[in-house]
Amino acid sequence: MFGRNVVLSFFLQQSTPSNSLLGLLPILLIFGIFYFLLFLPMQRQKKQQQKMLSHLENGNVVVTSGGIVGTIVAIEGDDTLVLRVKPDNVKIQVTRSAVSSLVSGETKK
Repeated sequence: MFGRNVVLSFFLQQSTPSNSLLGLLPILLIFGIFYFLLFLPMQRQKKQQQKMLSHLENGNVVVTSGGIVGTIVAIEGDDTLVLRVKPDNVKIQVTRSAVSSLVSGETKK
């Protein structure tokens, strides 16, 4: 019984197609799934973030990556913003890349 299974498995291994393209098909399929489920959404999110950062203007209420909510009062150069933070109207200087999101599109002027 045991010898019979060994011989049967040996013949089954020999009868598998030796086409390398057919062997690579599952791997290519997995890479395709990863691309559409992981990489494509990450690229879209990165483009949206870059678009949001490039369209910042005075009066926008923003949230920084550190969780600070403030209103943009000045844009200095290409990469520096001055935020006014409540309740004491403290002004802080942050880099443009530190802004993580707009607060529901609000603008205060």
